[in-house]
Amino acid sequence: MSELTKEMPKKLGFGCMRLPVTDGSTENINDAAFCEMIDSYIEQGFKYFDTAYPYHNGRSEEAVGRCLVQRYARDRFFLASKMPVWLVKEYADYGKYFEEQLKKCQVEYFDFYMFHNVCEMNVDAYLDPKYGIYDYLMEQKRNGRIKHLGFSAHGDIECMTKFLEAYGKDMEFCQIELNYFDYKFQDAKGKVELLKKWNLPIWVMEPV
Repeated sequence: MSELTKEMPKKLGFGCMRLPVTDGSTENINDAAFCEMIDSYIEQGFKYFDTAYPYHNGRSEEAVGRCLVQRYARDRFFLASKMPVWLVKEYADYGKYFEEQLKKCQVEYFDFYMFHNVCEMNVDAYLDPKYGIYDYLMEQKRNGRIKHLGFSAHGDIECMTKFLEAYGKDMEFCQIELNYFDYKFQDAKGKVELLKKWNLPIWVMEPV
């Protein structure tokens, strides 16, 4: 991950979970406003965009495809998305959703991809070999369709430890809530110390 210091000197990411909408409906994203925001962000030298399958009821990735990918060369931005584990648990068809994510975003690969929201309610599904999620994502990485593999986490220290003991050796980063409130409320302080022990870079979400 050290090459990112040079490629991405400005560390402020653009989250695509709460985009502007046209009529109050989360599914009707205001493309004009989103494009304006993207242009301002990129013009200031930033390049990291974060989306996920469920954001805006599945429309965020589509908007990223329209407003970012169609309008900028691929080397102008880094794109991150996440595996929707609750769909995996219900349908056990994670490959279908990964392919759909690439199609919706209109890209051939993700710069960053995450096990989404590792927490108490889904960690067992992520770790269960019958789903094969880990094997599938590692295969996508070997095939160049995922450049960097990590995970986002809302679970407690015990849950994160359980996940790290299984997959930590292959994780390249972790995204956690890190702010004044969650420093104690979600024990972000303890999570930072845990991730330091694993030498994992920390992506910060919900900074304020």
